[in-house]
Amino acid sequence: MLTIRSVCRSAALTERYFYESFADRDEFVREVYDDVCTRALSTLLTARTARDAVERFIAMMVDDPARGRVLLLAPESEPILSRAGARWMPDFIHMLQNTLTDIGDSAIQQMVATGLIGALTTLFAAYLNGQLEADRGQFINFCVDMLLSARAQRPEQIAEVLSQTRAAKT
Repeated sequence: MLTIRSVCRSAALTERYFYESFADRDEFVREVYDDVCTRALSTLLTARTARDAVERFIAMMVDDPARGRVLLLAPESEPILSRAGARWMPDFIHMLQNTLTDIGDSAIQQMVATGLIGALTTLFAAYLNGQLEADRGQFINFCVDMLLSARAQRPEQIAEVLSQTRAAKT
């Protein structure tokens, strides 16, 4: 568990200095999370291709596992981040939705983007935790293929699958 003492010890600061900068531990945790989210979104927005985005995100989140743990794992263990994560998620969905221009229906764009963000978040968390047997190259290729296959879907194919799913449930 993250404590103020451990933060101060790691940063070689006194607790007094910490409290001059932050009201409490929760404010510190929120600000660190917001900083990591801002950097992640900025990194993804500068990517030129799906592969570039995945490689940049891996470099940021896996090569610096502390960042990855903050973005992908901390919201599960830090109650204060449940709202912060919910606040940031629409930004990541919107960013991805803007790349799905081949899908003309905005509702379907949004659903595809939301599903991809959920799937990628879960994949990256599992990869970061060492729960996947994939090597780095396999992981990158899988994520890129998932992104490209979603973009390649024709809107009518997605709409057909959704209507079949709805019909099966009634």
